[in-house]
Amino acid sequence: MGKTEKKAFQRGWYSIPQGKVAEARIRLMATLNVTTRMGFLNNMKGGTTHSKEEIKAIEDIFHSYGIKEIWGRV
Repeated sequence: MGKTEKKAFQRGWYSIPQGKVAEARIRLMATLNVTTRMGFLNNMKGGTTHSKEEIKAIEDIFHSYGIKEIWGRV
């Protein structure tokens, strides 16, 4: 597994189109192997460490919605 780092994807999350929020949450939770809303929020706000593979997968999900600015807090 690759190097890990803490990164918040809050900036990208708040750019998801309203009609796609539920779909995006399901995709992100599956990618991050998270089963609770609290776990999802912790990941979104940068409270957990992500592997290089997870970072790439998160970026791919946001790019599928046309979102380029993903990382950081709002």
